[in-house]
Amino acid sequence: MTAQTSTTTVSAYAAPSAKAPLERTTIPRRPVGETDVLIDIQYAGICHSDIHQARDGWGEGIFPMVPGHEIAGVVTEVGPAVTKFAVGDRVGVGCMVDSCRECENCKAGLEQYCDKGNVQTYNALGKDGEPTYGGYSTHVVVDEAFTLRIPDGLSLDVAAPLLCAGITTYSPLHRWNAGPGKKIAVVGLGGLGHMAVKIAHAMGAEVTVLSQSLRKKDDGLRLGADHYYATSDEATFDELAGSFDLILSTVSAPLPLDKYLGLLRPEGAFVNVGAPEEPVSLNLFSVIGGGKTLAGSMIGGIRETQEMLDFCAEHGLGSEIELIEASQINEAYERVLASDVRYRFVIDAATI
Repeated sequence: MTAQTSTTTVSAYAAPSAKAPLERTTIPRRPVGETDVLIDIQYAGICHSDIHQARDGWGEGIFPMVPGHEIAGVVTEVGPAVTKFAVGDRVGVGCMVDSCRECENCKAGLEQYCDKGNVQTYNALGKDGEPTYGGYSTHVVVDEAFTLRIPDGLSLDVAAPLLCAGITTYSPLHRWNAGPGKKIAVVGLGGLGHMAVKIAHAMGAEVTVLSQSLRKKDDGLRLGADHYYATSDEATFDELAGSFDLILSTVSAPLPLDKYLGLLRPEGAFVNVGAPEEPVSLNLFSVIGGGKTLAGSMIGGIRETQEMLDFCAEHGLGSEIELIEASQINEAYERVLASDVRYRFVIDAATI
């Protein structure tokens, strides 16, 4: 694309209304501002969050909606004040594209917890009051402060899902000190779970997968798990009682939390990164007994996201992907809901 001096129209796939199939369309992209970079999107991952939001599962959305917050591509233009990137750089964009940058959290590198609310990559309003559109498109304009550098050791297709699935799992594993001597359980071996297994293993922890069945056991062990148990077998909860320092739940369905909290050691933590649409119930004695922690975690800040990308490149950790054409997005959504993907769909943006 040539230098932008006005709004540009680009191709995209959008949900025209809640629960409607996504269809090919065009969307506006703002001119490249002083500190912006224009990114030629090459790959965009499909996250379960995309489905939740395109179907109003987490509340009323902004339509038409162009999902996609796992973006990998190449810089094709930079604004005059850009210092971090140059044309030709390999870059990524994750779940947010701006924040107030002034509050305590933003200054601490925790832009995801911005006091005024960060600006999400899609299904949000930017500071200009216009809707944001995500990665199911050919190009995007993003401020350099919210653009990540993808190391040369990662190919762009397997790097794209790291911008959400990677940081969503890396952040709590890092925060709760996963490493040698720690026993970590990952609930669910899907788009998030498979990255949690890879990252926790690379950190040196002893990793157990807790899945509904043993159907993916061979995959789990190949990805770095030391053990694999089926939660449909009630004996699992007896056998593993009091076993784990940290349990990371990556599933988007409500769980019987009291049973899972029983798997923690005293002062262990159960951390949710999956976000069910329905409420969950809890007997507080499940956390009071043993002084356990029930927590949540939401992506990571820009600094930590770059740290995650560098860590994954150092350890050769890309996402396990199934590359699809844009015309297959609606089919892919149904397959995600049916847990029929190993382990992340990635859209080839050249087909949009």
